[in-house]
Amino acid sequence: MSTGRLEAFSDGVIAILITIMVLEFKIPHESGLAALVPLCPVFLAYVLSFANIGIYWNNHHHMLHVTETINGSILWANLHLLFWLSLNPFVTGWMGENHFAAVPTAIYGVVQFGSGVAYVILQAAIVRQQGAHSRLRRALGRDVKGKLSAALYLLAVPLTFVREWLAAGIYVIVSLMWLIPDRRIERMTHE
Repeated sequence: MSTGRLEAFSDGVIAILITIMVLEFKIPHESGLAALVPLCPVFLAYVLSFANIGIYWNNHHHMLHVTETINGSILWANLHLLFWLSLNPFVTGWMGENHFAAVPTAIYGVVQFGSGVAYVILQAAIVRQQGAHSRLRRALGRDVKGKLSAALYLLAVPLTFVREWLAAGIYVIVSLMWLIPDRRIERMTHE
C-alpha cells in the first residue's frame, strides 16, 4: 500500500479534531469585550492543543514522505497515534473550562505523553518495515528531542499537583521545541 491513502485518512481525522476543539467555545450572550474574559482559559488551552495537533500533522506528513510502503503494523501504529490525538478535544475542553485545575491539567499531560509514545511507536514500525538503513532511520538518529519531550511530559504530570502553572509552562515549552518542523526528516525528503 502507498503512503498516500494513510496520509489522506490521517489528515481527515486531524482536521475533524481541530474542528471539534473550536466548537468547544461557548458563544457569549453579551456583546462587549468583557464577555470574552471568562473564555481566556478555554482559548489558551485551545491554542496549545491546536499547536500540538499541528505539530503532529506536520511531522507526520514529513515522516510519510520518507516512507516507501505501508504494512499492517504501520496501519495499526498510525491508528494508535490517532486514538491519542482524538482525546485532545476532550482534555483540552476539560482543562480550559476548569481554568487549568490540577486533575484536568495532569490528564492533559497523560494524553500528550501517550501521543508522543504513539508517535515513537509509529516511527519504529516504519523503520522496522523499511529497514535499518532507511531514510527515516538515518534521519531519526538518537532522537534526543523526542526523548526529552517524553521526559518533560512525565515530569509535568505530577507537577500539576504542586503548581498547575509549572506543568502548563512545560507543555508550552515542549510545543515550542517542536514548532519548527523536524528538520532531520525534512532534509531526507530532498534526497
